[in-house]
Amino acid sequence: MPPEKYGILLMNTGSPDAPETAPTRSYLNRFLSDPRVIDLPTWKRKLLVSLILVTRPAESAHAYSQIWTDRGSPLVFHAEDLRDGLRKELPDALIEIGMAYGRPFIPDAIHSLVKQGATRILLAPLFPQYASATTGSVLECAYRVIGEMPNVLPSTVLSPFYEHPAYLDAWATLSKPHLDEFKPDHILLSFHGLPERQIYKCDPSGSHCLKKENCCESYLDGNPHCYRAHCAATTRGIIERLGLSEDDYTFVFQSKLGRDPWLTPAADETVEALGRKGVKRLAMLSPAFVADCIETIEELGIQAKESFEESGGGEFLLVPSLNSEEVWVKAFAQILRETIPEPVTASS
Repeated sequence: MPPEKYGILLMNTGSPDAPETAPTRSYLNRFLSDPRVIDLPTWKRKLLVSLILVTRPAESAHAYSQIWTDRGSPLVFHAEDLRDGLRKELPDALIEIGMAYGRPFIPDAIHSLVKQGATRILLAPLFPQYASATTGSVLECAYRVIGEMPNVLPSTVLSPFYEHPAYLDAWATLSKPHLDEFKPDHILLSFHGLPERQIYKCDPSGSHCLKKENCCESYLDGNPHCYRAHCAATTRGIIERLGLSEDDYTFVFQSKLGRDPWLTPAADETVEALGRKGVKRLAMLSPAFVADCIETIEELGIQAKESFEESGGGEFLLVPSLNSEEVWVKAFAQILRETIPEPVTASS
């Protein structure tokens, strides 16, 4: 029997084709129409999306224009660089990137892997912490494509790696030099927010998440898929490696949309409060993202910085994400290698 040929699909949400209103509207329409992203009844979701698409595309296009480079969207080119680095670390594997709502699309990437001779596929969502709106969405998209193929390929899924030592070590290793040089008075670890209802929906017991004191500390007993608990575990792992005390940091949630209750504490409110308190040097890092994107560069690096300064704060530092740094490429290659049932040969 011929040996298996693994195809590894690195999956993320994606970006618009260009930082302009029309392509941004198309991207947002695909993104926000996903029932996992806005988990409301169909008529409510369609109504909300139609209202958002009146003004948000122009605003978002402007935001994207502030982070766009000669290579395009940072989220995409960092994924390309990560892919290229992993190809060197895992030369026996076929590796492509696929986006749920932007190019290169997940269906195209899967068909490319098949044409290249993949006999098994490792689906690798680039989200350290599980959420239905992120990991769930890209996996559903990939499952749909694979399930419709004449030959349904065996597939393996990369588990959320929110507390994998290699991931946590990479964050600590890459952020420590920035923090040592900046010497912040306080550090914010910011994660993408979610409506509280999505946390409740992912709790099979219906009686654990956000209903018990310190519920995130015993999530494996109550809900191993809890996004907030994953974020808390990531935070603990990073601050332990950085040698921080409880007074040195706060972990927060960003990107709130709509009026429904979202996870707290909110990043924007916390930034303003620290500014009013007179904090002179504030650093932020966002371990929810393995690559810098609009949520880090624009929302934190521009908006949060301005808010902090306008509230009376001093200097602000956005710590870069893992991107395609060699430390992260090697760490992620290790994580992937551990997931594949038959180990892929490492580079010499």
